[in-house]
Amino acid sequence: MNTSTVQEEPRFSVLGYITITRDRRTQLVVAIGGDDQAAGILQTLGGFVSAPGPRGPYHRQPHDLSLDRQRHGATAAAHGLLLAGFSVHLDPSLNTLSGHDGDRQAALRYLDQLTERARQAADDREIAAVLTEIAAPHEGLLPRIAQTLIATWAPWTQRLETAGKKPDLAEELMNTTSRLSSHAHVIATIRDKAATRPVPSASSPVSTALPATSRRTGPHANAHR
Repeated sequence: MNTSTVQEEPRFSVLGYITITRDRRTQLVVAIGGDDQAAGILQTLGGFVSAPGPRGPYHRQPHDLSLDRQRHGATAAAHGLLLAGFSVHLDPSLNTLSGHDGDRQAALRYLDQLTERARQAADDREIAAVLTEIAAPHEGLLPRIAQTLIATWAPWTQRLETAGKKPDLAEELMNTTSRLSSHAHVIATIRDKAATRPVPSASSPVSTALPATSRRTGPHANAHR
């Protein structure tokens, strides 16, 4: 083997690498990198639109797409780009075909969907449905979090006491967990009230009757004015 041979390094084209991810501030799905061919794939398969950026143009999906449509569009665009020879980094939370997405990513998607449901709620019943997911006994998010916190501070307190140490931080966590449980109960009560409120009918008849003073006619119509 000739050790004097200069080893060549790969040459990378910046435009050949495309990142598809979610912007944390706006929650929009954005794509950075690529050329005109990539732009066409992003637009036709992923529903992306071009937009000007501080460091040059980029692509993003429209504002009004649901979370499911965002993920399906991002996944379709990523696979189309890969087939066209581009190198693509697709945020795992946007990949609908990932078989190893992980529990954390699934939980984050669930929270994103719940946030979108809350944002789009049109009446008290839909608000109540969101609050049910948050505060329902045993199965709601807050009761589940409280159970996790209990499983944290209870053995923590025991370990500290066994070691002869003051469990001040564990006790602070215990008190905070108790307050969280109380807040969950309050939210559940609000949920019950919202769920039982009558939904206004969109077809309620509107009275067209005129005021009595406007209905007087005839020669004595002005007698009482």
